[in-house]
Amino acid sequence: MLRQYELVDLVKSYDPDADEDALNRAYVFAMKKHGAQLRASGDPYYSHPIEVAGILTRFKLDSASIIAGLLHDTVEDTDTTVEEVRSLFGDQVAQIVDGLTKLAMIEQKSANNKQAENFRKLLLAMSEDIRVLLIKLADRLHNMRTLHFCKPEKRARVAKETLDIYAPLAERIGMQEVKSELEEIAFAELHKEAHDSIVARLNFLREQGNNLVPKIIAQLEKDMADNGIKATITGREKTPYSIWRKMQQKNASFEQLSDIMAFRICVDDVATCYQALGVVHSKYHMVPRRFKDYISTPKPNGYKSLHTGIIGPENTRIEIQIRTHEMHEVAEKGVAAHWAYKQGEKAVGRNFRWIRELLEILEQASNPEEFLENTKLEMYNDQVFCFTPKGDLIGLPLNSTPVDFAYAVHSSVGDTCVGAKINGEIRPLRTVLQNGDQVEILTSKAQHPSTEWDRFVVTGKAKAAIRKYVRAYKREQFITLGQQVLERTFKGENLEFSEKALVNVLQNFEAESIDDIYAKVGEGLVTSWDVLKAVYPGYKQSKLGRVVKSLKPVFRKSSDKKAKKGEPLKIKGLIPGMAVHFAGCCHPLPGDRIVGIVTTGKGVAVHTIDCKVLEKFADEPERWLDIAWGDEALEGMHIGRLKLMLTNEPGSLGELSNLIARNNGNIANLNITNRTVSYFELQLDVEVKDLKHLTDIIAALKASKVVSYVARASQ
Repeated sequence: MLRQYELVDLVKSYDPDADEDALNRAYVFAMKKHGAQLRASGDPYYSHPIEVAGILTRFKLDSASIIAGLLHDTVEDTDTTVEEVRSLFGDQVAQIVDGLTKLAMIEQKSANNKQAENFRKLLLAMSEDIRVLLIKLADRLHNMRTLHFCKPEKRARVAKETLDIYAPLAERIGMQEVKSELEEIAFAELHKEAHDSIVARLNFLREQGNNLVPKIIAQLEKDMADNGIKATITGREKTPYSIWRKMQQKNASFEQLSDIMAFRICVDDVATCYQALGVVHSKYHMVPRRFKDYISTPKPNGYKSLHTGIIGPENTRIEIQIRTHEMHEVAEKGVAAHWAYKQGEKAVGRNFRWIRELLEILEQASNPEEFLENTKLEMYNDQVFCFTPKGDLIGLPLNSTPVDFAYAVHSSVGDTCVGAKINGEIRPLRTVLQNGDQVEILTSKAQHPSTEWDRFVVTGKAKAAIRKYVRAYKREQFITLGQQVLERTFKGENLEFSEKALVNVLQNFEAESIDDIYAKVGEGLVTSWDVLKAVYPGYKQSKLGRVVKSLKPVFRKSSDKKAKKGEPLKIKGLIPGMAVHFAGCCHPLPGDRIVGIVTTGKGVAVHTIDCKVLEKFADEPERWLDIAWGDEALEGMHIGRLKLMLTNEPGSLGELSNLIARNNGNIANLNITNRTVSYFELQLDVEVKDLKHLTDIIAALKASKVVSYVARASQ
């Protein structure tokens, strides 16, 4: 454990102007407050914050950070208050300590909920001051170093949390040393047999080729010197965890991996980096698809370097990393290498786009668990780099789509996305983006996120935004439907219906507002009779709930406004007089995002933009037309196709047709595709005005007891 004078000397060694008095007072304060508390190892508890402060001196952080490191557990684990810290050590230290303090007073439903709530607070704090994250990482690093003293179940939980959250966070701010150590300790705990096996194989290789590394370094040094390049060359093994992860990703054995050794060439400037790369490539065979230029396109955490795989000296396949000395310091220490507070800059966190995106996920998530899930998606390595039409670079995870790209540009762009041009060609929104693609997002203010997007987007930001919209839209539909059902029920019983009466029974249904009751009725969680009974406790059921068996299917005549077969449809983007028809595979409706496909002998087929049939035309971009609905299209009736499962009992079909009729729909065709003792499976064509009209009908059907499943059909 660092002594008081040793800690102060360490800070003064890189920051001569550090507040020595405050550092001494914080050291003594932490020891007194933690007093006789002990760690699982049996050591005094105050040894932990002192060791955390020692780790922070390696990052050469300012004295406020060191003091906050000494005090980071005092508010959580002792009787110290944030105000006391503020009065003794100032606002800056108090703000950092408060950001690090876990939520101790929240009623937790589960361990995951607790973890997610704590992470939400950490995220909010580090968005204001990135030092909160640096201290948290130092805290986690020391806890991981002493993990072996904890009980097995706690070790496993902490190790998994470290791999899921804190190692990716360390990588995101470029702290490679911290990230690697966190991963190694967690890996050894969670997968001990795999870890020990890889370590044993590495030891064997080290013994077999103990002269190989010096020989390769010597040859590379000679290559650089012969070409007049001043360089520092080092060799290193990949860590056991990175080897194991690559084995998992590539489904390969240890013996199949050929780049276990990596060599680093550090030079003075960027121009020399490319000169050194030229020397390496001119003398040795390059391994295809192993070159990456992170200097021209840095990683989101600021990492810059040239990576290339070669068949190098001694005929050995190796990885070469070429960077400047400054790039190397940033690669190892990340944000701490160019600590912004030394220049007096504020809120370093605001310079990190990924932190802002995590904050947006925080605002859109419905619960802590969903937030944690989407955050994990957002924090892992970006592996695809695409460009906007203006040349701005957007980093995305592997298998990202134009919708992910749209949300990465801005939330409003994602919400109003109707289509995308990839390298100048209109492509489906589910297209997987490749490195170097130029992506132009087409938007419309009349559009909104589609529930279909959630099936193929991969970024946490996109998933959170789509799910937020779906939740809000479904709730709006349930509220409208629930209010209609309640009004009809009360009217059918000749009872007065008023919202004032509903206010008095909110607690009966654990509702905070009248809309909550409407939504629960619309969703089918509460019946209209339950609400009526709560408002009129002494009322006895008369007509309500009786099964009406006299209802028969009602097929209304089509509206006069229905577009006749062969009549030109009002679609924007078509040449006047061009033959056009709606595709029978997806039955597009006004409100759907649409695309035109030129067909042989039949003119233009109108498809929804996410129709699976479009994949057949992926290699024929010349047949794609950028089209949109015209205002006149809203005046006619259109066919929407549904697939549903109906209870096989008297009155079910009558209830179905009446529900559709009451929502101003008209059954154009009905086909029973399967029948069992309990259910009918139906395919139903309904005449509707637009997508919203069909969605309203679906919501009404979902609320019916006779309908067990309903969805829009597509071939």
